[in-house]
Amino acid sequence: MTSDGQLAIARAQQALKSGDAESARAALELAEAALAESEMPWLMLARTSRLLADAECEERAVRKLLDRNSRDLGALLLMGDLKANQGDDRAAGSWFQTALAVAALNGAPAQFETLIARAQAFVGESQARYATHLTSSLANAGTGQLPRVTAALDLLLGRTELYQQQPTSFYFPGLPQRQFFEREEFSWLRKFESQTLALKQELLSILADAGSFSPYVEGHPDRPAPANPLRNDPSWGAFYFWRYGERVAINVDRAPAMMAALGAIPLPHIASRSPIALYSRLTPGTHIQPHHGLLNTRLICHLPLIAPDGCGLRVGNETRHWREGETLIFDDSFEHEAWNRGSSDRVVLLFEIWRPELDEAERAALTALFEAINDYGVPEDQG
Repeated sequence: MTSDGQLAIARAQQALKSGDAESARAALELAEAALAESEMPWLMLARTSRLLADAECEERAVRKLLDRNSRDLGALLLMGDLKANQGDDRAAGSWFQTALAVAALNGAPAQFETLIARAQAFVGESQARYATHLTSSLANAGTGQLPRVTAALDLLLGRTELYQQQPTSFYFPGLPQRQFFEREEFSWLRKFESQTLALKQELLSILADAGSFSPYVEGHPDRPAPANPLRNDPSWGAFYFWRYGERVAINVDRAPAMMAALGAIPLPHIASRSPIALYSRLTPGTHIQPHHGLLNTRLICHLPLIAPDGCGLRVGNETRHWREGETLIFDDSFEHEAWNRGSSDRVVLLFEIWRPELDEAERAALTALFEAINDYGVPEDQG
């Protein structure tokens, strides 16, 4: 750096401190003439030009900064502000969103606090205007409420997050990415649900025995302990009728109505693995943390027998609540979590069924495959 350039920058800095933008600008012009581009304080020139309302010079200085470093936070913020002042909202939003991403990754110096707040406000307002535009355009098109279009729009606008099947053990390709299935899709379900009252009476008699339930998440002596905060915790309890494909004789005898009802359901039968059927109990204040199930070839069914207010189940980006006698059917290979924020226990009958998209040949092949896998040892807990 030449001595003339150094002196010019020092004079510009002093002029800015005293509020004399005109003198600062004149000094920076001298500095630019004396310095190489890589030595020029372009951010100072951009700020000085902003004070003088010289948008053309400000943009030139900002672009010099971006040529030097395309992720320069100050330059990104200033360019966004420039475009906003010029009325180019789409360009402004793009620059501001990039700036906010850089700030989130690397942090933001205090000197950019005002511009960061401006960027956040602008992006929020811009997204709201965009959402209003798209929603009103769909309404004007007269398409009505189409659930899949609505879901796609929510993803586009960032209202919901995209979730995909991510089973921890086995993935079967080509199955629809559906989080919940509807009760009307299963012809056997209406008759099964009609028995809810009788099934609940059996449950109440079992609940009267305080020692009937065991923790849902239990370790196996020949395996590492599950990384689950509810391991060996009775607040998430289980009372099994079928476990690892075997009847739990001591429990089956206590619930003849339940076993008769389950016998009429098309449960999978896989040696050492399926069926699985149990009461799943959540005590008040219990939260099952987000997790994924083992497989995407099955659906999990919950028939609520005791369903107090304050309980919920989130699968992917959709949350539903249990209602007594109304089965929830979901793919647990999506991230899911459950909670009881009520004042009494929540109890559902939990069982699994095949994904309906799998044909008989595929089910037979998967049964053989899973049984071959199981030959290597006890399968993991059902998750």
